[in-house]
Amino acid sequence: MNDGDVSKQIHQMVRFIRQEAEEKASEISLSAEEEFNIEKLQLVEAEKKKIRQEYERKERQVEIRKKIEYSMQLNASRINVLQAQDDIVNSMKEVTAKELLNVSRHHLVEDILHVGNHEYRNLLKGLIVQSLLRLREPSVLLRCQKHDVHLVEHVLDAAAQEYAEKAGVYPPEIIVDHSVYLPPAPKHHNTHEPYCFSIPDYICGKFSSGGVVLASRDGKIVCENTLDARLDVVFRKKLPEIRKQLFGQAAA
Repeated sequence: MNDGDVSKQIHQMVRFIRQEAEEKASEISLSAEEEFNIEKLQLVEAEKKKIRQEYERKERQVEIRKKIEYSMQLNASRINVLQAQDDIVNSMKEVTAKELLNVSRHHLVEDILHVGNHEYRNLLKGLIVQSLLRLREPSVLLRCQKHDVHLVEHVLDAAAQEYAEKAGVYPPEIIVDHSVYLPPAPKHHNTHEPYCFSIPDYICGKFSSGGVVLASRDGKIVCENTLDARLDVVFRKKLPEIRKQLFGQAAA
């Protein structure tokens, strides 16, 4: 083999090796690019997933806040409704308390006209009998408003006798307290003119609508049977029915 053939063969080998190298390099480049694209896609999908999760978390937080705000607003509305209902009921009680003043004051006008007030007198008698049945004491102390003393003394014997018959005992001793009286009604009350009046005055004992308070002689047992006390009892007992009549079944 001469030098030309050797040189030709060497050139062929070089071209072959170069071609193989270029093909191999191309394969490596394509493989690397493919792996890069796959990894890039995975990273992109992972970030998308994180973003979706963060969005869903914030969306849930927004929904929770909305529910909390709605619940707070709903509770506030319910409280406002209940407060308004209570105001109406208390207003009714206040109006009723004012009307009670007419019960005890009416007999004063009738006394001036020399007409007997049988209704209030009978009411006092009934309150005394009821109090005696609750106390069941042989001797009791009775307090009333100062202007009711003559009416109370007028019905004492009949009340004691009625109690004795109902309880099957001897008539009790009833002592009218002439040193301490129940608080009077507002001095400027007039059924035809407005006046300032509020329930707390009754609670603190500043005013009284009439009735009686009976106690055992030692003062350990007390039965408050004033018109104000009876009003409180009736309102507590009838409150569900009153609320139902005013505001419907849901408010009862």
